[in-house]
Amino acid sequence: MSIKMPQRFEQLIQRGFLTRENLQHLREQTVTNDLSLEDAILGAGVPKHEILSCLAQQFGCPTVEYAEGLTAPPSVLRRMDVERLKSELWMPLSVAGETAQVIACRPDDVELNRNIRETLGVKAINFLAATRPDLIRIIENNWDLNPDFPPSAGRTPLAKARAYLAIVRTRYAEQRTQLARSRTGLALTRTGLACVSIAVAFLRFFGAGHLLLVEIPLLVIGVVAIAEGLFWYSPARRERREIRSFPIYDVPEGFSALEVSDPGGAMNFGRSAVVDSAAALRQEWDSLSPVERRRFLANDRLNLAEERTVQAYLRTMMAEARTGLAFGRTGVAFAGIGIGFLRQFHPGPWSVFDWTLIVVGTFMLAEGFYWYLPGRKAANIGSEIIGKVGGKKGPWDLIVPASCRDTTPGREPSAEAAAQAQPGVWATTGLALERTVLADGRNTMSRLRTMMARSRLGMAFIRTGFSIMAVGAGLFVYFGGDNALWAAFDILLVLIGLYLIGDGLYWWLPAERMKRHSPFCAGAFEIASPDYSEPAVSWNKVSYSHDN
Repeated sequence: MSIKMPQRFEQLIQRGFLTRENLQHLREQTVTNDLSLEDAILGAGVPKHEILSCLAQQFGCPTVEYAEGLTAPPSVLRRMDVERLKSELWMPLSVAGETAQVIACRPDDVELNRNIRETLGVKAINFLAATRPDLIRIIENNWDLNPDFPPSAGRTPLAKARAYLAIVRTRYAEQRTQLARSRTGLALTRTGLACVSIAVAFLRFFGAGHLLLVEIPLLVIGVVAIAEGLFWYSPARRERREIRSFPIYDVPEGFSALEVSDPGGAMNFGRSAVVDSAAALRQEWDSLSPVERRRFLANDRLNLAEERTVQAYLRTMMAEARTGLAFGRTGVAFAGIGIGFLRQFHPGPWSVFDWTLIVVGTFMLAEGFYWYLPGRKAANIGSEIIGKVGGKKGPWDLIVPASCRDTTPGREPSAEAAAQAQPGVWATTGLALERTVLADGRNTMSRLRTMMARSRLGMAFIRTGFSIMAVGAGLFVYFGGDNALWAAFDILLVLIGLYLIGDGLYWWLPAERMKRHSPFCAGAFEIASPDYSEPAVSWNKVSYSHDN
């Protein structure tokens, strides 16, 4: 039995582009609605202008096709929701007084007309008809989206997320600086402790006398240095509680956009669903418009920014661990001097001072290692992440089409080909690509800094091991092994120190190997002065030697 078709499809049959049997066959293969059938007809090779002509005749209004320049004012878009527009298939172009200009697939839909008027607050609508694929692309383009991209993949949301991540990295840098200042303060505290120890030892060995001229200044200088060092260190305890953890997760291989939400000031991070069509779209890089390319590049830069933020967080945790180990070494110095005094001198009033040093030093050593444990975990995670990323292709391999690559010997890839290094949109796209490639370079340097931070953490472990071993060995050599318990204690300290030294070397050596193979650790380098109106080969370069 024949099925009555909508008017626009009947016109296509009359013009000879389709037969009724073919039309019924297409309808059986699609979801039973006119718009899905329209998509199938477009896919069957019917010229789009014929379909638009049929739409114009059926709905009695002008038609429009997708074009990047077809955009609505921001004041109109602010009221809209992209997912609702794509679902209801309409798009406002302008609102003036009580009249709106709207693109729609079904201008004759009474319910849709009512919803549009209520949404825009108008009484009259001037419709433009469009095919469903064109209308969806118009909607996505107005929200700065490539086909099938989620709203979070627009360049404005991506730029907002990148700005937030930059703020987070800046905060991490401030915290690392504060932690470095606290480590300097702890070094000053250890220096002051040495002065106090010398002064007390002289006083207990030689008593009050002419040496008071030496002992009192040493004691005063030592106490002031200890107080000043602890004053420098104290903000680190507060800063440690302010370090905000950053979520670490596996980024999907396919295209997905980072989504950042702010429920009550606690930023949550997530990922949109993978856009399966993005891979095929990216393969057609040569045929993409400059705007479509820049949308891909913007998401790439956000992914790179997220990775740098993760690396910054891990380095901050390792800086915290180094501060903890510095605190622990200070505790070793306190406890070691207290134990030496306790074993050297007979019990008396000074024993209170000795036990105080031992108790304070033991507490500092325990807390220092408590600080160290999260940093050890962060260092292992950082090494694992760097190992995974190491084999992946960079943006230059994934983004730039073969026709835009320059294989001239001695020339480094930079912006897009010289054909795109022109004023206007090509220069803008070239600049976006250059920013993305530079961001990838920053990520490479960030990974190196993370490995160097891991190496410094290993060196801090080595210094802590040497401190503990030196205390144990010094006590054993000075007091001998007559007392079995004290001798066992001294030997245990030496063994613990040797273990920490070995563990530190295990962390330090891989980072040193990576450093030797890194181009960023060379003695000389050069910086290009880019001019995006000229090919990259003609850019001026400034060289810096190791001597500078």
